[in-house]
Amino acid sequence: MSEWLTREEALARLNVRPQTLYAYVSRGRIGMRPDEADPRRSQYRADDIAALATRRACGRSPQAIAESAFAWGEPAITTAISTVLHGRLVYRGQDAVALATTATLEETAGLLWASDAPVSFASLTVSTVRESGTPTAFARLSALAAEGWPSLGRRPAMLEQDGASATSVLATSLGAGPGAAPVHERLARGWSVDAAGADLIRKALVLLADHELNASTFAARVAASTGAPIAACLLAGLATLTGPRHGGAGTAAIALVVDAERLGPDEAITRWLAHDRPLPGFGHQLYPEGDPRGEALLPDVEIDDGLLRLRDAVLAATGLHPNVDFALAALTRSLRLPADAPLRLFALARSVGWTAHAIEQVTSNRPIRPRARYDGPVGPE
Repeated sequence: MSEWLTREEALARLNVRPQTLYAYVSRGRIGMRPDEADPRRSQYRADDIAALATRRACGRSPQAIAESAFAWGEPAITTAISTVLHGRLVYRGQDAVALATTATLEETAGLLWASDAPVSFASLTVSTVRESGTPTAFARLSALAAEGWPSLGRRPAMLEQDGASATSVLATSLGAGPGAAPVHERLARGWSVDAAGADLIRKALVLLADHELNASTFAARVAASTGAPIAACLLAGLATLTGPRHGGAGTAAIALVVDAERLGPDEAITRWLAHDRPLPGFGHQLYPEGDPRGEALLPDVEIDDGLLRLRDAVLAATGLHPNVDFALAALTRSLRLPADAPLRLFALARSVGWTAHAIEQVTSNRPIRPRARYDGPVGPE
């Protein structure tokens, strides 16, 4: 899908008359610009048209609208934290890619939490944890959740403190050394990475901090709607993140490139697709023209020949562009990070977003309890 469509393409996709298209434009529902090749003609924003087409396909049935909300469809929850808008990731009105040029994860947390005080993920005591990784993160976060205060009826500033404590625990569990330095520097020290590598880690953490209502964030919000402790909300998010269709995609992308080096890119791609597996590291429903997070990271990462050949072969075979999971795979290989570093970076960064959404959900005081559409047997009356 191109980012901008001609008038004829827009009319065909919406199956409407020209005056209806112009009405959508006048109401601000479809973006329009002059055609660069011919200023007398107009072009129409493709993602606006796709969203309208989805709504029209669902019709006005409440059931259809509700069901569409669970699969890249209608917005289901109001939030002021982040959104994906016309191919851009926005954090509380700020472009996330621009923010990532200089901001730390701590500064990003301050923005996403709308905090009145500086945020710190300091760990000033030497950790007794000898091993780091996802199992350690689960164990320590579970212990913190079991001891935590319920989130209902507490001021946002107190919930922010809980979120900072839980994120600090995650950081040390995932490989960060002790200290009060920004968490990307402590991660780099724990992974024996130089200053340039530390800055790449910083940038990745900021870009991964939040992503609207993804699966793990939704899980965290559901937990928060019950009044669960903030650490328990993060635990719900972490459990959801580990799935191969979510935070595990970066590690899967590394597996794909290993296959490509062993079998050749074309053979590896054919085998993955033949087994009905989406290609990890490529394409994204919200970014048909390419993931801006990956585009922001990749220019600064030394991409090896194996990844380059895979990238070119996937583009030729499918038309899909690299996404942030591909960039994390490249970062991991370039800096010689632990094999599960993509998931670790995702988990640590996204804990900031989970906290922001948990606080927003708690303060909204609204439960999340959708109804199911039952299609099983009713039984005797």
